Amino acid sequence: MAEADLQKTFNVHDAKTNLSKLMDRAHAGEEIILAKSGIPYAKLVPLAEATKPRRRPGGWPELANIPDSVWFDPLPAEELELWEGKRLEKYGL
Repeated sequence: MAEADLQKTFNVHDAKTNLSKLMDRAHAGEEIILAKSGIPYAKLVPLAEATKPRRRPGGWPELANIPDSVWFDPLPAEELELWEGKRLEKYGL
């Protein structure tokens, strides 16, 4: 293994103490070497920017075939009273 740059090499204790700073440096493009007992063990490198797919309306076309009554019709009066807690005595609650 090639000799590691001492300015960019951190032992485990130092890395744990300064992890947030080291992550910021790696995010800025720097490669950070993590060492265990002075021996290079791992490398902290920046990730490529993740790209999210753009959302498109109409992504679930099956919903277009559901009638509006499913979404917008009110509940029957008896069921609405149960939801509002007005008929609990009928069930002994």
